[in-house]
Amino acid sequence: MRVVIAEDLALLRDGLTRLLRDNGIEVVAAVEDADALLRVIATEKPDLAIVDIRLPPTFRDEGVRAAIAARRRYPETAILVVSQYVEHTYATELLADGRGGVGYLLKDRIMDISEFVDAVRRVAEGGTALDPEVVAQLFSRQRHGLLERLTPRELEVLRLMAEGRSNAGIADTLVLTVGAVEKHVASILSKLDLPPSGSDHRRVLAVLAYLQEEPQP
Repeated sequence: MRVVIAEDLALLRDGLTRLLRDNGIEVVAAVEDADALLRVIATEKPDLAIVDIRLPPTFRDEGVRAAIAARRRYPETAILVVSQYVEHTYATELLADGRGGVGYLLKDRIMDISEFVDAVRRVAEGGTALDPEVVAQLFSRQRHGLLERLTPRELEVLRLMAEGRSNAGIADTLVLTVGAVEKHVASILSKLDLPPSGSDHRRVLAVLAYLQEEPQP
C-alpha cells in the first residue's frame, strides 16, 4: 500500500510517517499544504491520502477541499481525513458521491495504533471509517424521514455500519450472531429503499442515506 500524508504540524507528520512505515505501509510523500498534496497525488498515484482538514494558509478548510478535489480527479486514490474537531458538513461532503474509500477520524483516534492502522487499511481497500464521535454527533441530528422506518436495533447496526464495521465486528459489539446482523443489514437496506447493487456499495449508500437525512424543524 502506498500512502501520502498532508499535515502542517511537522511533529505529527513525522510521527504518522514512522507509525505507518513501522506497520509495513509505504509512505511515498509527506507534505504540509493542499497544493503540494494535489501535486503529489497527480505524480505518485497513491492508494490512500491522509489529509488534515485544516491546512495553510488560512487553516480553515483547505485540506478537505483538496481531498474532495482529489476524489473527483483521482478516484482511484482513497481519502482519510483527520481533524481535531467534529465537523459534520465535511463528513457529509466526503460521502456525497456514494462511493467507498473514504474516512473521517479525530486525531485522538491516532493514539490507538492498531485501530488507526486498521482504519487506514480499510479505507485504502474501498471501505469506510468514520470516527465513533463523528457518527455519534451526526446520529444525534438524524431523527426524521427514512430513518423513522428503522427499529432501535437497526439504528444501532446502522451506526456501526457508518463507522465502517464489518458484520463480524458489529456482531461482536452488539453481542449478536453474524446471521442476526446480516438480517438486520438486509432489513435496513430494504427500508432505506436502496437500489439493488453489490453488497459493499449498498452499505456505503446506507451510510450516505444515514448522514444526509436532515432533521425537521
